[in-house]
Amino acid sequence: MEIKKILIIRFSSIGDIVLTSPVIRCLKKQLPDIQVHFCTKAEYTCLVEHNPYIDRLHLLGDSLSKLKAQLKKEKFDFVVDLHHNLRSALIKWSLNAKSHSYSKLTLQRQLLAILPMPMPKPHHVVDRYMETVHELGVRNDDEGLDFFIADKDVVELEWLPESHRQGYVAFAIGGTAFTKKLPLEKMIALCDKINWPVILLGGKEDFDNGEKIVTFFEPSKLSQPYEAGLKAMHKHTRVFNGCGKFNLGQSASILKQAEAVFSHDTGLAHIAAAFKKHIFSIFGGTVPLYFYPYGTRFTLLENNKLTCRPCSKNGRDSCPLKHFKCMKENPLDFYLPEFEG
Repeated sequence: MEIKKILIIRFSSIGDIVLTSPVIRCLKKQLPDIQVHFCTKAEYTCLVEHNPYIDRLHLLGDSLSKLKAQLKKEKFDFVVDLHHNLRSALIKWSLNAKSHSYSKLTLQRQLLAILPMPMPKPHHVVDRYMETVHELGVRNDDEGLDFFIADKDVVELEWLPESHRQGYVAFAIGGTAFTKKLPLEKMIALCDKINWPVILLGGKEDFDNGEKIVTFFEPSKLSQPYEAGLKAMHKHTRVFNGCGKFNLGQSASILKQAEAVFSHDTGLAHIAAAFKKHIFSIFGGTVPLYFYPYGTRFTLLENNKLTCRPCSKNGRDSCPLKHFKCMKENPLDFYLPEFEG
């Protein structure tokens, strides 16, 4: 059967959609005569609308039936299901096209969180995504992830505080669950250890924590007598709180221009990986077996001395053992060249 039109489905979320980019690129470059369509939630349009390897977007709003009707008109030859849930299954069944779904390893991930067992070999989600197109003769080109920034979202260095124009490190302080984020005092300790100008990135919900971090490092009347001593000790940490101030494209631009990126297990870490940044990836209640930074240099910051990790596959709202040692006792062991700005 000749394949002329392919639909890729991935509804959410930020990181998972960015991680589909090698499939999109490899399909378009290795099968140049095909049309590649991509289906996602409308709220994630900005992640894929500037991707030159996508011929057409299909967006899920408040009606799955409308989306199915729209997709039926396209007469797809092949469907690549990179979400693999009930909603994507309903779409596949309605299209009556040959399809392939990726392996979510759901049972394995759940068992890891409830049973004491040896850690399996890492099997990154990108590699599992790529397996869905092997039957089409498409192989991973090992060029990593893609992320395309709109011209309107490029952040100029002149827009940043003067203290950050000679170089900075980005720190994505957000996270989708409590057990995936450092406590505030550990974030402050990490910024102090980074010892560079730091830009904090996150959503509006992270703004208050960002302000507390800024306040800790901000020169004041109380700190004035110590400023000369701090300078003599080569203390360079100055923090700009960008949480809630940038849209996703602008945050990507900040990441692209950073010297290095520190991040919890978030979508911004995967966007940074698309720009081949050195990522210092912080893990707590989850483990990096399947979602470590892909196709770039990375350093894992995690507490490997605990038998209670992972406590879940996607993070929890609280530590089930009440001690939260995975983050509170995370050694944050890393090397970063000294700031010379």
